[in-house]
Amino acid sequence: MSNIKYNLIDRTEPVVLKENLGFGNHFTDHVFEMDYTPEKGWHNAIITRLDKLEFHHATTFMHYGQTIFEGLKAYYTPNGEIQLFRPEKNMERLNKSAKRLCMPEVDIAFAVEALKELVAIEKDWVPKNYLDSLYVRPFMIGTDSLLGVKPSTAYKFIILLSPVGAYYPEGFKPIKIMIQEDYVRAVRKGLGECKTAANYASSLLGAEIARKMGYTQCLWLDAVELKYIEEVGTMNIFIRFNDEVATPALTGGILHGITRLSTIQLLKDMGYNLVERLISVDELVSRYEKGEVLEVFGTGTAAVISSVGEIKFRDNILKLTKDNQPGELATKLFDELSGIQRGTIPDRHNWIQKVDVEVTA
Repeated sequence: MSNIKYNLIDRTEPVVLKENLGFGNHFTDHVFEMDYTPEKGWHNAIITRLDKLEFHHATTFMHYGQTIFEGLKAYYTPNGEIQLFRPEKNMERLNKSAKRLCMPEVDIAFAVEALKELVAIEKDWVPKNYLDSLYVRPFMIGTDSLLGVKPSTAYKFIILLSPVGAYYPEGFKPIKIMIQEDYVRAVRKGLGECKTAANYASSLLGAEIARKMGYTQCLWLDAVELKYIEEVGTMNIFIRFNDEVATPALTGGILHGITRLSTIQLLKDMGYNLVERLISVDELVSRYEKGEVLEVFGTGTAAVISSVGEIKFRDNILKLTKDNQPGELATKLFDELSGIQRGTIPDRHNWIQKVDVEVTA
């Protein structure tokens, strides 16, 4: 790409990936960066060596939270190609977060092409194991050096890459979640729809409480009435009732998940009665007791589809799977979505974008 400069390492040794990658523990050799100022707009686009960033102690993002990010993946296909899943949607969502936090938007087409170029350079870091992938973290931060509650004027946009395995330690086994009532994550008309650090900081205590009680994550309720199910800290939630598959409506406190959006389409393709609506926790418990809750699962980039085996709400323990095996629909959706992402199932909705690399398989 003619608008991008390069500062690449001279690789003398082949990339050797660890067998047990974990999630977010390893990083590739290079990142993409570009800077923003009001005078120049976005400029200094470069793919450069991964290194430490140096900031003034008064850099605004560290004090006032102007930081947004995205998460998507690159996949290695059986025929040796590398492909991305709906990257333009991630850049669209990044821009929505940017507008809410008074940050500059990026050119979506350029950002996607820069991402493809970076992944092509780092192609040897894309895992070939079926359940592993290359996690992509685009993010933006305010970089003015001043103390004062106002938007920064200067920004930096970075794309970081990390080869990863399963997000949850359970792998594809069902996870246990706990409904959190003592704290809230996000309020409607606040930052709930934004993928910003503030939302994740506010979720840490609830998640830590859940872990100490033996649960993988917590399921958040709406911040106004503490009545309606919203989302898990790391994924959107779906409930398969006996007459419909329901997912919480996007009322302003829930992240517009791209895996959620894709799952909704797949469910419609499969003929399920998919409904986006308010779901109260009382309805969940009541219908579970009547035997009308058939399955619960979550959707997200990191885990793709996660079957939920147990939900705790006060003294109620909702057991949702048998013999610690994932639910039928969750398994079906995982296989379908993963197959599309990894090139083993046809992409009927034009969700895939190829990375231009030489086929090696």
